[in-house]
Amino acid sequence: MKMQTSRKSGFTLVEIMIVVAIIGLLAAIAIPNFVKARQASQKSACVANLKQIDGAKATWALENKKTSSDTPATTDLYGTDKYIRDQPSCPAAGTYAINAVDSKPTCTITEHTY
Repeated sequence: MKMQTSRKSGFTLVEIMIVVAIIGLLAAIAIPNFVKARQASQKSACVANLKQIDGAKATWALENKKTSSDTPATTDLYGTDKYIRDQPSCPAAGTYAINAVDSKPTCTITEHTY
């Protein structure tokens, strides 16, 4: 007569705790890198917007025979029939100042410089 032995397989509490500790360690390393990557991408998108505004200002000044001290209004640059269709906004919730034609546009967030 054969005796049937049932053997239950599973993970012990120690094994599960080790896996949870490793996942926690990996998350502690990865999360700060994601935050830095997000800030860097917001900065580069903002700088790209500032460059686009600067190009639109230069084109506006040439086409309308303006001097370098003139400052365009937002309605001069943004619109369906203007130089930029939609008014750009800073991805980090900053605001843009167009400034005069001879100076570069600025963002209220100091790290976002063109």
